[in-house]
Amino acid sequence: MTGNDSLVDIPVDGAELEGELAVPQEATGLVVFSHGSGSSRKSPRNNFVAETLRERGLGTLLFDLLTEEEDRVYENRFDVPLLTDRLVAVTEWLDGRRGTADLRYGYFGSSTGAASALRAAARREDVGAVVSRGGRVDLAAAVLDRITAPTLFVVGGADAQVLDLNREAYDHLACERELHVVEGAGHLFEGPGELEEVAAAAAGWFAEHLA
Repeated sequence: MTGNDSLVDIPVDGAELEGELAVPQEATGLVVFSHGSGSSRKSPRNNFVAETLRERGLGTLLFDLLTEEEDRVYENRFDVPLLTDRLVAVTEWLDGRRGTADLRYGYFGSSTGAASALRAAARREDVGAVVSRGGRVDLAAAVLDRITAPTLFVVGGADAQVLDLNREAYDHLACERELHVVEGAGHLFEGPGELEEVAAAAAGWFAEHLA
């Protein structure tokens, strides 16, 4: 990978969150990842998606929404308001950083992380696009009609409960939107070609809307 790749420590709320920032040369945008409960910046699925995005000329930031100490408290993993505050604070950190301040931002959220991505997008109207992978989008129900960023829901066809939640949330979005169902896929998109389909859909969405 070419460009500016670095491990970063992001100061938030008196804590330091560890992240991996990769910005290809001539990047057309920057996608910030918000992972699901019990996951981290090292999530193999999110890293696979991030690599696909970088191949399309997009920067990526994968970071731990909680410190190691905070993550030991199980309830913190599902504290969507806390995770949303962290995501917004990290985006503000990017605003003040040379090399990222001029880029258009997108959010990629997985599982419960999708709820924080949607809530953060409702608070920051400058966010250019949102993608949810198998997202618990119902946990952002209160803000769905306030989101202006073009929003893509990607859900496994066999992930029945989450698919129902996504269809219901989709109807409450007032922004440009799309629902992409990966036929036969479960919640983790572990079948042949399934994660590749997620990554391709996300890359296409971000490349179009962050350019």
